[in-house]
Amino acid sequence: MSLRNLVMLLLMVIFVHQAVSITFTSRILHRFSEEMKALRVSVSTNTSVRVSWPEKGSMEYYQELVSGDFRRQKMKLGSRFQLLFPSEGSKTIALGNDFGWLHYTWIDIGTPSVSFLVALDAGSDLLWVPCNCIQCAPLSASYYGSLDKDLNEYRPSSSSTSKHISCSHNLCDSGQSCQSPKQSCPYVIDYITENTSSSGLLIQDVLHLSSGCENSSNCTIQAPVILGCGMKQSGGYLSGVAPDGLFGLGLGEISVLSSLAKEELVQNSFSLCFNEDGSGRIFFGDEGPASQQMTSFVPLDGKYETYIVGVEACCIENSCLKQTSFKALIDSGTSFTYLPEEAYENIVMEFDKRLNTTSAVSFKGYPWKYCYKISEDAMPKVPSVTLLFPLNNSFVVHDPVFPIYGDQGLAGFCFAILPADGDIGILGQNYMTGYRMVFDRDNLKLGWSHANCQDLSNEKKMPLTPAKETPPNPLPANEQQSASGGHAVAPAVAGRAPSKPSAATPCFIPSKFYSIRLPYLLLLALCLVSSCV
Repeated sequence: MSLRNLVMLLLMVIFVHQAVSITFTSRILHRFSEEMKALRVSVSTNTSVRVSWPEKGSMEYYQELVSGDFRRQKMKLGSRFQLLFPSEGSKTIALGNDFGWLHYTWIDIGTPSVSFLVALDAGSDLLWVPCNCIQCAPLSASYYGSLDKDLNEYRPSSSSTSKHISCSHNLCDSGQSCQSPKQSCPYVIDYITENTSSSGLLIQDVLHLSSGCENSSNCTIQAPVILGCGMKQSGGYLSGVAPDGLFGLGLGEISVLSSLAKEELVQNSFSLCFNEDGSGRIFFGDEGPASQQMTSFVPLDGKYETYIVGVEACCIENSCLKQTSFKALIDSGTSFTYLPEEAYENIVMEFDKRLNTTSAVSFKGYPWKYCYKISEDAMPKVPSVTLLFPLNNSFVVHDPVFPIYGDQGLAGFCFAILPADGDIGILGQNYMTGYRMVFDRDNLKLGWSHANCQDLSNEKKMPLTPAKETPPNPLPANEQQSASGGHAVAPAVAGRAPSKPSAATPCFIPSKFYSIRLPYLLLLALCLVSSCV
């Protein structure tokens, strides 16, 4: 065998050895280093394109750095969800007179999951459901004129994922009154409606959510949340307002929204959309369209504890009235709208004057003072109502009146606002109709845009149903003022629970580059080959 062949054989042995013993080392390179520039040039397949490289310290240099940070952040958020909604779908529904004129949605809790029909309340924080009941509303469908199946009661002992919250937990407000830190944390919530409350124990369990994506295996999530085991309810909660529970959407740390944002599952924002026919949508993480109008939430006593906005003036048609500025709570958990006394009087008097009718009447059983009878089953032209916010943002109330039906059909209507007891008004769910209302909790802003809630998917490809379809829960086909076999329920007014908001903590994934270092034996072999040629 010649020396040349011997050297070539040695070289082959070295390469075989290298293939099985090659090692990897990790070395972090700055993206604008000279080594990275050389690597970028070497891998470029288009020699006609010049590889640009920003000068260190230039504007382009820092723009590239920021752009890269955003790209890495999006990579990190790629494993999360753009939007979430209850596992049974994003639909909401108004159940009319039987259920206090509030909007409801179905949610699933626990393992195995149990469904609950909960009222949506932006004016309070806690999610609670009837549980191990001592004093709860009737759950039988026969009690309500608009259900065809019984409502459910939650039992923590039947859920393998339930855990009691102890008195030592940082979200246990009643911890100081407990006899032991290990004792289960009690809760009591009093709402604005007189003598209306819920009390029981705090529990941690999973809330089943969906992102509506195409890959069903990755579209559902079981989010651990704190909820109230509502053992005892009082007032309106015994007569039909939220008989199967209440979903608090407020700013408090104990709210589901705060929990989802803290876990970085979605952006710290949500939207509610209500149609005139009583249907609607709810989305967690929705920040609204770029074209929406916005106004900032304002603090009370220096704290942001509820969704309060400042109204600069109210307008009836083209007349913007003096002494109609006020602060108001934006609250889906209040059936109708309440204004401070002075603003209320000025607005209703101007509305009455511009309506151009003398057929003012009183409808028995309805709370409004300014009501009107109509003839020939036709509504007259109703004056427009507009709320003015700072920076010329305007909110035109889609439907400021409430129709009254009798045995012969449409009998009349009422101007659907009431006087508030104090100096804080409430913009209730009836004045949210026709809008996609966005509660941006990170930036402490309220956004609104005209929307048909059924068509939201066309704008941002927003999912309307879970990826894996589940049998729909029964909901009434239409909203009725008095359902046969049902009962009348007074309009609901939600409460406010003081607490602090929580924001998601940003996190970044650093980029890494890997290089293979060849052993010096390869260089020695090449030298031997060249010297033997």
